[in-house]
Amino acid sequence: MTLDVVQIAVAASWVATAIGFGLWLWSWFGEKDAIRKLRFLDCGVVLLFSSILLRIVAQEKSMGVVDWAMVFLGPLFIAAALWRLARTAGPRPGGR
Repeated sequence: MTLDVVQIAVAASWVATAIGFGLWLWSWFGEKDAIRKLRFLDCGVVLLFSSILLRIVAQEKSMGVVDWAMVFLGPLFIAAALWRLARTAGPRPGGR
């Protein structure tokens, strides 16, 4: 059995899904600091949605309604989480 690039990418997306879900769970049940909790949640959301989008693109069957909804809503959630991650970062060295 030979592995091609698509199979490796799908396997990596499942690993990213597990890590993202773990970060999401840690944000709910493990972290007590509000900012760190929010950052763990946002990192988990980015990993979960991006890995799901990769698997949607890599599938061989035609896309259903849920797939199309994920294609349009997934990037919005990713962008919102990345924006919030940028806003909750620590102070920049050297001011402002």
